[in-house]
Amino acid sequence: MRDMLPEIDRWQAAGESVALATVVESWGSAPRLPGAKMAVTASGAIAGSVSGGCVEGAVVEAAREALRTGVPRLLHFGVADETAWAVGLACGGSIDVFVAPLEAGVYAAQHEALLADRALAIATVIAGPLELLGRTLMLGADGSRAGSLGGVFDTAVSDTVRLALAEGRPRRETLSPVEIFVEVLLPAPTLVMVGGVHIAVALTALGRSLGYRTIVVDPRPGFGNEARFPHADRLISEWPDDALSALGLNTSTAVAMLTHDPKLDDPALRVALPSPAFYVGALGSKKTQARRRQRLIEAGVSPEHVDRLHAPIGLDLGGRSPEEIALAVMAEIVAARNGRLGKN
Repeated sequence: MRDMLPEIDRWQAAGESVALATVVESWGSAPRLPGAKMAVTASGAIAGSVSGGCVEGAVVEAAREALRTGVPRLLHFGVADETAWAVGLACGGSIDVFVAPLEAGVYAAQHEALLADRALAIATVIAGPLELLGRTLMLGADGSRAGSLGGVFDTAVSDTVRLALAEGRPRRETLSPVEIFVEVLLPAPTLVMVGGVHIAVALTALGRSLGYRTIVVDPRPGFGNEARFPHADRLISEWPDDALSALGLNTSTAVAMLTHDPKLDDPALRVALPSPAFYVGALGSKKTQARRRQRLIEAGVSPEHVDRLHAPIGLDLGGRSPEEIALAVMAEIVAARNGRLGKN
């Protein structure tokens, strides 16, 4: 959604009415996951995507119809194997897509939260009585709210919304007589690297290519400088524990300790491990990690928090060059963010 804001704003400024199409469930090899969006104007202009093929055409027509009638629709697209590629749903995949006119009040609050990089969840009635269909309620992690599902449903959906925010994943549930889809929009992912070493140079480039905001922390001028990191979004020349405390790590933050120096890594780990960061990894061998674990526990970090540490850092790809190690680290971060670590 974040990447569509400029286009939607431009359309609204020009007086165009806008509908949103949202994937609320997918099965098989459908190319887009729940929460994927496409914006459509009454004139047929589009931004975003809900699939990889001609399903898009049907969704555009449904969205324009919703703008003409004001009536939202829940669409289902399913295809057999022999026709899958023709419609962009490989291997017999299928998706449910909810189409509704954009609700101005909720969009304005959502827009503000996204620009401020705050986590939020939006609950939408996707099935049920016509008078409730398409109603939305936005709840921010900071307690902000906008819109309403109507009376008792605002209270009934609160537990589902809180759970979705805590998990960072969308949910679809029935609260008779309605069906609710809760989408979660998290702050843009951030990759914080402690140590301006050669691996960090490669990791910064790779992280940026995957849409991560990149921050390099190193108090040593010879390592953390603009000549080495012209491509980093931010350089912080402070002691790592102070820098991490000031940054305010959140559920969209990954932290990679790369200095291989306990004087720098250990204080930073004492900040990062108890934080909400979704990933914390540290460079070093298994023997180094065993000694590090003992030091952290003796320093007061709980065993449960120490168990969060990915060390040796990165997936075992067998690489040795800085670029290959950076790839292994980034692969593990992506797997962690998508809940795929430990799965085949």
